[in-house]
Amino acid sequence: MLNLDHLRTYALIIETGSFSGAAERLGLSQPAVSLQIRQLEQRLGLRLVERVARRATPTPAGLDLLEGIQQVNTAVDGVMAAMASHSSNVEGRVTLGTGATACLYLLPQILRSLRIRFPKLSVVVSTGNTADFVKAVEGNTLDLALVTLPVKRRALVATPLLNDEFVAIASKREAPLPAKITPAFLAKRELVLFEPAANTRVIIDQWFRDAGHAPKPVMELGSVEAIKEMVAAGLGCSILPAMAVTGPGQHPELVVHPLYPKLQRTLALVMRGDKPVNKAMRQVITAIEQRTKN
Repeated sequence: MLNLDHLRTYALIIETGSFSGAAERLGLSQPAVSLQIRQLEQRLGLRLVERVARRATPTPAGLDLLEGIQQVNTAVDGVMAAMASHSSNVEGRVTLGTGATACLYLLPQILRSLRIRFPKLSVVVSTGNTADFVKAVEGNTLDLALVTLPVKRRALVATPLLNDEFVAIASKREAPLPAKITPAFLAKRELVLFEPAANTRVIIDQWFRDAGHAPKPVMELGSVEAIKEMVAAGLGCSILPAMAVTGPGQHPELVVHPLYPKLQRTLALVMRGDKPVNKAMRQVITAIEQRTKN
């Protein structure tokens, strides 16, 4: 491989007309400059410098080399400019996996803020279940995942961000619900629940089991919005994360009640413990952390 420093030294020798002039410009000794040129000539197998009237001038091969050095310098300048852009700006692509609920009710404001602040940053979001995203992050096909705990993989680091309480929902068309919505009460009702593969469903099923009951859903759906519409139509009750039915998620045809005993899930940001965090990833992580603390 050619040494870029040697090329720079050669160009300065020709520019100043002497080894001593190049040495002075470079802050090196003249023997050090002479050694660099000998190594360059040995690498190319060509003589590059000759003396004419006590001035260092290029040989024919040296003239061709000077033209090549100009092209190399242009290319190096372009590379350095591109790297400087990455260093000073936030740009690039970050892949993020999350559940439908967080995607609908938590991420929109975060992604909007990131788009305004960093127009060159692309955040690609996929929705699905925790198990699939944990595997994808572990296999490094996904940068980050915002999922429901627990996550137990040695290669991964899970940072808890938000405790989201579950609530019971029913249609306003139905008879008023009791003050305390218990597993015993809901076990006797028709239920519209998340599909079994979802971590959220695992948490809900455990809530019933802890009280000695087993839910018997009439519908199992993967979409939180579909669940809300089914319940609003009077097809059963459901248990959903509070963020899905409060604030932007409020539905005019639903009533919302707390559960007894209380039930909550913890959302966490998951990534590989050995994954380098570039500027783009850092901004995405920071934006999610700040949003979930508010």
